[in-house]
Amino acid sequence: MVAPKRWLSILSVNSLMFFNVSFPVLMLPNIVNGGEVIAQTDPNAEAERLFKQGFELLKQGTAESLREALVKWEKALLLFRKTDNLIGQAAVFLGIGSVYDRLGEKQLALNYYNQALPVYRQVRDKGGEATILNNIGSVYDNLGEKQLALNYYNQALPIFRELPDRGREATALNNIGGVYYSLGEKQLALNYYEQALLLRRQVEDKGGEAITLNNIGLIYDNLGEKQLALNYYNQALPIFRELPDRGREATALNNIGGVYYSLGEKQLALNYYEQALLLRRQVEDKGGEAITLNNIGRVYNDLGEKQKALNYYEQALPVFQQVGAPHWQAITLNNLGSVYYSLGEKQLALNYYEQALLLRRQVEDKGGEATTLNNLGTVYNSLGEKQLALNYYEQALSIYQQVEDKGKEAIALNNIGFVYDDLGEKQKALNYFEQALLIFRQVGDKSGEATTLNNIASVNDDLGEKQTALNYYEQALPISKQTGDLRLEATTLNNIGTVYNSLGEKQLALDRFEQALPTLQQVEDKVGEANTLYNIAKLNRDQGNLTKSLTFIEKSLKIIEDLRTKIVAQDLRTSYFATVQIYYQFYINLLMQLHKQNPNKGYDRKALAASERSRARSLLDILAESGADIKIGVDPQLLAQEKQLLQKLNTLDQARQLNTEGYNPDELKQQIETLSNQLQQLEVKIKQNSPRYANLKYPEPLTASKIQQQVIDKDTILLQYSLGEDRSYLWLVTPTEISSYELPKKSEIETLARQFREEIISLSPVPETGNKLSKILLSPVANKLGNKRLLIVGDGILQTIPFAALPLTSPPTPLLLREGGNSEEGGNFASTLVGGNEGGHFSYQLSVISYQLPVTSQISSTLVGGNEGGQNYQPLIVNHEIVTLPSASSISILREQVKGRTPAPKKVAVIADPVFADNDPRFQIASQPKKEIENNNLTRMKLTRSLEDFLGSSFNRLEGTRQEAEAILALVPDNLEQLSLDFDANLKTAINPDLSQYQIVHLATHGLLNETQPELSGLVLSLYDEKGKETPGFLQLNDIFNLEMPAELVVLSACETGIGEEIRGEGLVSLTRGFMYAGAKRVVVSLWSVEDNSTSELMEKYYQKMLEKGKNPVESMRETQLEMLSSEERKAPFYWASFVVQGEWK
Repeated sequence: MVAPKRWLSILSVNSLMFFNVSFPVLMLPNIVNGGEVIAQTDPNAEAERLFKQGFELLKQGTAESLREALVKWEKALLLFRKTDNLIGQAAVFLGIGSVYDRLGEKQLALNYYNQALPVYRQVRDKGGEATILNNIGSVYDNLGEKQLALNYYNQALPIFRELPDRGREATALNNIGGVYYSLGEKQLALNYYEQALLLRRQVEDKGGEAITLNNIGLIYDNLGEKQLALNYYNQALPIFRELPDRGREATALNNIGGVYYSLGEKQLALNYYEQALLLRRQVEDKGGEAITLNNIGRVYNDLGEKQKALNYYEQALPVFQQVGAPHWQAITLNNLGSVYYSLGEKQLALNYYEQALLLRRQVEDKGGEATTLNNLGTVYNSLGEKQLALNYYEQALSIYQQVEDKGKEAIALNNIGFVYDDLGEKQKALNYFEQALLIFRQVGDKSGEATTLNNIASVNDDLGEKQTALNYYEQALPISKQTGDLRLEATTLNNIGTVYNSLGEKQLALDRFEQALPTLQQVEDKVGEANTLYNIAKLNRDQGNLTKSLTFIEKSLKIIEDLRTKIVAQDLRTSYFATVQIYYQFYINLLMQLHKQNPNKGYDRKALAASERSRARSLLDILAESGADIKIGVDPQLLAQEKQLLQKLNTLDQARQLNTEGYNPDELKQQIETLSNQLQQLEVKIKQNSPRYANLKYPEPLTASKIQQQVIDKDTILLQYSLGEDRSYLWLVTPTEISSYELPKKSEIETLARQFREEIISLSPVPETGNKLSKILLSPVANKLGNKRLLIVGDGILQTIPFAALPLTSPPTPLLLREGGNSEEGGNFASTLVGGNEGGHFSYQLSVISYQLPVTSQISSTLVGGNEGGQNYQPLIVNHEIVTLPSASSISILREQVKGRTPAPKKVAVIADPVFADNDPRFQIASQPKKEIENNNLTRMKLTRSLEDFLGSSFNRLEGTRQEAEAILALVPDNLEQLSLDFDANLKTAINPDLSQYQIVHLATHGLLNETQPELSGLVLSLYDEKGKETPGFLQLNDIFNLEMPAELVVLSACETGIGEEIRGEGLVSLTRGFMYAGAKRVVVSLWSVEDNSTSELMEKYYQKMLEKGKNPVESMRETQLEMLSSEERKAPFYWASFVVQGEWK
């Protein structure tokens, strides 16, 4: 039973990305010389003329005019000083300070204001004194010194009242309101703004009136009173236009855009932002321009137009740098990181977050610093770097606690809890969740409270504390109803159902699932709906309602298939992909149970087809988790359209599911339907124009009948396995029959398979466990195999064992049993095989589900026996050619891909003996190699993580691969070969299109077949260049799928398989499918790393058979392995059984 867990977690906390701007207003007095009459020849007259010219230039407000004003006033100041005109000097100080203020040079402005203040006091000019006090306050306001600013404003205000000067009194009131707004005292701010508005209307100060209207709008905007805010902004806008004041008109337009953004009217918001941007560029308001660029970027991001969002953010960034606004620069960098994270570009996301973090620390923006730390934690968490994630989350938590941001403190606690949960440290997870719960309750965050109650319940459920879990879920349910969050309510119901099921309360469980289902359908939560349908199907199966169960699981899988290309968001991938294979395993098992009841209705064929679809789905999931960006084999224009549509669709779909504020539900639904239709139309185009890519992205696996028709020939038998938690299955397929068999559960097979591998790798000449494993895997079909070629489609750990080394077995003697006394159509039969073995009794149940006589055909075989301890070891390779496949459908796709292809003109390219260590003797420099790879480099990080699964920390040199390469190329004319050794055995060589000129590409280097984390599989090439500089050397899945390598054969001769506790069995599959997609007709790969000399010997024999005797790669491999099996020194399977051939055998 699957309960969705922690879908409610907030994985990142993004900084605000749109900004409303209020105005600190600078008021200049009318500058005259005390009313005195001055002769035209007097220097004062010239000074005053220069001053007035400067004042007119100041009013123009452009950067150029402000600089010209400075020139005028500097000249005027010299003249006023000559005549000891103190009032004139003070006026010039005020004017110059105002210019520097507008140019953003605040300290210079402060310097001139402070020169003016004592002069105005000396001449007892109260108006001038108050103006300067106001303007000094404005500078401190802009510098973030809010208390200092308030002090100066409060000195200016009573003087303006005493004069009286109602206009400037209004200015001081407006500015005091601005400080209180910044300090979060919104009601106080509103009081001051309303006093200012009344005065400005009395004195008919239109400009001031519009400014205060804007600021009142800003207050209501932040209080969530969007319509009131819109009313005030719309009063301010026509006044700014009438004056005209283009700069402030742009601010009003920007703010109106912000309101429409909040109301979900994204297109209207965009319209206002674009008007604002045009005006801000006209008046050369660089800071305002960058703010509006940022706002436009946010709209496009929310609309799913990620590339456009990036474009606007990237335009904003250098402008913020130019005007010296590191705070806004950091916000923009953070926003860029968030977009790249949503696109799966995690390296770029890390780079931008790191830059943002540095700036936020420089400007001491504690809240922003914590936000970016949290986001870094989220990226590392998604990469599986749990300890790094914890480090960043804990730093964020500490800051949120310092700044007393309770809401985000709770989020950080929640995130830390998730990491500990993933690490299996359940008690620590509970501790953090409980702290988060307490805070959510303190701040009255009902949604956060219900979410965290769900999370606490989930951990208790994992700990087996079912009743405790139920208690927490039951607490969460009424709270989730209070919030009106239907998705949260439905998820809680589903989770309650899973606990009731565990407690054996099947009907109560079913009731909860059936309550959850219509709500999930209503909010169109497709992933949640599929999960609940699965849960209902499982309950019906458990109650014996198999047909009803089938209906529900097929509905669930229909949703899954519809979503197969639409899950691109990073925070949805893991939870979604983890469940897909569970659904398919259940479906296969259910179909086979139905087949036992009704053997003649073709359920076994449907199960085989489901197994094929599961494998196609699994590969897609691996590629998605690895972040593979496949560009080869598809029209770039169609690919760009697909990405753009998916980004839009995913963004809008998430907004709908999460009921995100700021989106109109009806508009969202219409937009999603339109985008879905466009995506379907595009899918048709891609299938027509780019079949290679379409076969990968939109797979249509073969049915059982098509497998018989398109894959199997008369000399070939397909053995396809599916491992399940309760039972496993085997299908035998020939052109004329399909037989299916029930096998033991996965854990039993995995135990034997592990032991079998371990015995082989320990150089056992006769792996004892092989007999037990063979009885399970081969005994059921032993009497049908003859000497046919065997196609093996393994599952899980079976993809990592050498079937060639399994001992031949005799078929079981059927013991027919009737189950339960039933006599249904076709009957139910079972046979029990009891076999003796050294060390004890071994038995298992085998159900023979259908049985037909095969049409036999002979393949010549060589019988080679080894006698050890009285046992005659005859491995499967003795009687059979063996080919392994990722899936039966893969060979059909491969044949279509290579149909009509002309073989490459050259023969063999070999890459061997790369440089892995900084102390390699091949370095020609005296100094130690430099470490120049970035700390957060993901390629190196992935390589390190993958290596951990192989119980190692470094790569040994493969010196034997040099001899291997030389022996192979000795068989090839010089003009038809390519050899890349040492530093040349690098990533650049491996991805070079020149390799497409060779029929065989031989890669003799460490290959990591990571079965625990298949997305970390790849090949390790030279990690250093000749100068000792570290270079990228990990050929990852993304690289492999983007190769152009139309080879007849690719050989990976030094691979190792890393098997962890959880075996997905997909490392080998993903790597070989990558080379097949790149164009390889066949891939030879090793399942473990074999001693250098024996590998060289095997490869030399192998290539001799292909290049000198003209035999095909499959036939050549079998003959080579038999030859080594016959030798005294190399007969142990360790030496010869490692190598398997995948792909085309013809």
